[in-house]
Amino acid sequence: MSAWTGRMDVRLLEAGRIAPIEHRNWRDARRYFKARPKHWAGVEAWMEKIRNGRLEPIQIGVSDRYPQDWYVGDGHHRAVALMELGVKRAPFHWYWIRSCGRPAMERGPIDWTLLER
Repeated sequence: MSAWTGRMDVRLLEAGRIAPIEHRNWRDARRYFKARPKHWAGVEAWMEKIRNGRLEPIQIGVSDRYPQDWYVGDGHHRAVALMELGVKRAPFHWYWIRSCGRPAMERGPIDWTLLER
């Protein structure tokens, strides 16, 4: 059975509700990518793919210790591309960030109320 695919509101990224795991916030991620031509070229490549209808899921990790903490574990360039283009909804997969054990993509819907805690 494959990972469950949901649709997320991209505004959750912009509002900082779903943070980048590799950067302090999305403004810093954009700044980092723009300062490095190779990285910004990656963002631009994703923008072109998205314009052509190719929306690949972003991977979101949810902390098992602090379930209100959600992070983009894979797809930082895609996330910035989505925000740059003003895309409203995008596909995602999710997994628990476990304090022990290996993460695995979940096969069922996410509980959005975890963000409200």
